[in-house]
Amino acid sequence: MKRIGLLGGSFNPAHRGHRKLSLHAIRALGLDEVWWLVSPGNPLKPDKGMAPYRARLASARKIARHAPIRVSDVEVRLGTRYTADTLAKLPRLYPKHRFIWLMGADNLAQFHQWRDWRRIARQVPIAVIARPGYDTRAHASPAMSWLRRAVRPAGQAKKWTSWRLPGLVLMRFRPDPTSATRIRAADPAWHRHFRTRLEYPYPCRPRRLHSPAQTCPQP
Repeated sequence: MKRIGLLGGSFNPAHRGHRKLSLHAIRALGLDEVWWLVSPGNPLKPDKGMAPYRARLASARKIARHAPIRVSDVEVRLGTRYTADTLAKLPRLYPKHRFIWLMGADNLAQFHQWRDWRRIARQVPIAVIARPGYDTRAHASPAMSWLRRAVRPAGQAKKWTSWRLPGLVLMRFRPDPTSATRIRAADPAWHRHFRTRLEYPYPCRPRRLHSPAQTCPQP
């Protein structure tokens, strides 16, 4: 049974902060891998300033090299837009995998705005990684008020497969100051560094739905 952490996001662009968070989660939660679910579109983020999907996928693959991190376009292949729908389908596709959802404290602060967020909390355990400037808002959020009784001690982090749901653990480690917002501000055309001639939804036909990451050749 593989233990998989799921980190969803726009990855606009992916950066070393995503990598550092994932590697910390692998150690703290006893994971085999972390899958980066590159979202075709975030309902809570404006389309303006969002780079082409293919460029975001390519940036994630570059950052994830030589690490137990898989970059996945499974949401595109499944045709799911919302996390709850993706999580409902993944266990059927990967019955020999156990999943835990990874999110930063910034996402916990707005978790109550996600569609079917309570359903998400009942589908998978959640690991929240502290982020400077967001912890107070996260702890005061409507979602945290509902989840407070579900918080597990950090010492039980590796036992998440046996938790009764909902279950949540709060984790801390030295944060990386890298920010996608700052990267875009410094280089608004960052995505031009990646080939985007063949655009979303696919550069080629995916070989099989059950692969978490597409294995098509690069153009």
